Amino acid sequence: MPHHAVIMAGGAGTRLWPLSRSTRPKQMLRLFGGKSLLRHSFERLADFIDPANINVITAEGHLPLVHEELPELPQANLWGEPTVRDTANAVCLSACLLQARDPDGVMGIFTADHLIRPQERFREAVSQAYSAAGRHRDALLTLGITPQWAATGYGYVQRGRQMGEGVHEVVAFKEKPDRATAQRYLAEGGYYWNSGMFVWSLGAIMTELNRHLAASVKALRPVAESWGRPAAKEALARAYPALQKISIDFAVMEKAARVLLVELPCEWLDVGSLTSVAEAFEPDAEGNTAVLQKKILLDAANNILISEEDHLVAALGVQDLVIVHSPDATLVCRRRDAERLRELVAKIKDQYGQQYL
Repeated sequence: MPHHAVIMAGGAGTRLWPLSRSTRPKQMLRLFGGKSLLRHSFERLADFIDPANINVITAEGHLPLVHEELPELPQANLWGEPTVRDTANAVCLSACLLQARDPDGVMGIFTADHLIRPQERFREAVSQAYSAAGRHRDALLTLGITPQWAATGYGYVQRGRQMGEGVHEVVAFKEKPDRATAQRYLAEGGYYWNSGMFVWSLGAIMTELNRHLAASVKALRPVAESWGRPAAKEALARAYPALQKISIDFAVMEKAARVLLVELPCEWLDVGSLTSVAEAFEPDAEGNTAVLQKKILLDAANNILISEEDHLVAALGVQDLVIVHSPDATLVCRRRDAERLRELVAKIKDQYGQQYL
């Protein structure tokens, strides 16, 4: 039974401005070992899935970037969305395309903005999920990250009774909790971070999509069946903007008849902000995290400094700052304000349009 993988690479990464732009989103940034997050995601999967069965769904305008980043993939495996309609429609389009190609296959959904290690545990857990999806062909499987602390920035999945080695029923999906609730989850056990990664048979996901997102299936299935023809691209451009904008969690996972969980006991980082980029690196003795080639720090503490360029960043007598350099824009803010970048980006758009976005 063929194993298919789909990497969702549609995020814009507003909270990583000024590095992430509309023409070069966060999954293309080469901050981690000289490789992009998209490249890391592909290589994690290519370790045990035939690259011929790895696909990427992204914004239509980013297809050339993806092709440049992943030349191993055939053009037929790169799928463009004409506009952003959230993860449920990305999954629906991908499932329709794969069902047209291989109705009996098993499909995994993965993301292009996570750092996951070690690779061995990732491979074991995902392989286990594919096997379980082959056995439980009516079920949707989610990969749950073993929580490493009482995080309030992630949703959680509560596990129920065991259905086999490493596989449990899902009792409930939980929204991002407050601190006290997150601490209770950690103390009680049986709760996992919602990774946003899923595995299922194509029959199972199409059944649930037909139940809960029927309008999207009705619009996208004919497009998928004629994929590759000029008329299909035109039909997708007409249909896609009218689809309900909703996540796969809200649209399907929280309503599905049968959901199972496979534990993923890995170090996992959702790279969604500048502070989360810094979490992937060890700070120096003064608490400074420098993600760049050249720096001079004097009487500086607890700062985050980031640049992709061969550019010297010097900091003197400052603390608790975020300093990010890009060729045409520089960000300086307090660490505690880094989560407010969307506000700043909105003001930049008001004053300068798309020039710096």
